[in-house]
Amino acid sequence: MEFWHLIGRGVDKRDVVLNDEDRVRFIHDLYVFNDANPTPNFILPGRHESNRKRERLVDIHAFCLMKNHYHLLVSEHIEGGISFFMRKLNMGYTKYFNEKHKRSGALWQGKYRKVLIERDAHFLYIPFYIHLNPLDYSNPEWRNGEVKDVRKALESLLEYRWSSHLDYLGIRNFPSLLRFDVLGPLLGTRKDCDGMVAEIIKSPDLAHSSELLEYKN
Repeated sequence: MEFWHLIGRGVDKRDVVLNDEDRVRFIHDLYVFNDANPTPNFILPGRHESNRKRERLVDIHAFCLMKNHYHLLVSEHIEGGISFFMRKLNMGYTKYFNEKHKRSGALWQGKYRKVLIERDAHFLYIPFYIHLNPLDYSNPEWRNGEVKDVRKALESLLEYRWSSHLDYLGIRNFPSLLRFDVLGPLLGTRKDCDGMVAEIIKSPDLAHSSELLEYKN
């Protein structure tokens, strides 16, 4: 099984979500467009066809939605699933966003970035890196491994619901999106997970590891 870190960024670094309605819609789209079958136009957030058979394109192991970009950790469920899923996701959300906010043109900055996780050390680190992104809003020094108030950082992450972090802590948030059996045993209990987060955000190697996980070709 291959694992991929996928990053989609807004064109010109613009925000791709402007309010919680947009955020809910994007999370909804992560679920609905992860299907090899055509997506009915009438499906809206909160309205799923319970009897409709789905064929997942990818398994989503972790995600985080930020103001102007998103991160996904996925593995392919069917051959070619990543490219099909990302095309459906980015096109579908762009259509929604442009209609809602009365704009036109591209929303995303070119093609999404796709990074293969090849080393075990990076695989162990990537879910934390994805889940720590919201600290950019409260503790931006985390990227340099210079967080002084770890407790405040952990509390900040608990208050951010637009990622898979809460689900891995045992707090139900968006469980229907995720495949838990791969990362769950690695992240352990909530106490284990908090302990690993505390170590990572104080690590002097954080900046170098982050660069590899986002910008490796």
